[in-house]
Amino acid sequence: MNFHLHNADVVMIIALALLCSLLLALRFKPASWKGIVVEALAANAAAITAVLAFEMLIA
Repeated sequence: MNFHLHNADVVMIIALALLCSLLLALRFKPASWKGIVVEALAANAAAITAVLAFEMLIA
């Protein structure tokens, strides 16, 4: 199973991560910087998973 991430995929990862972190911030409203870091990590993991799943569907 080969993953070929190109520039468009990286842009999609960044866009999805930013959108997810904004949605999470609006939903949970973290009070500390630790909550913001956890939300950012979760959003980035979700974005990477979404792009890899999309790549597996196309390949």
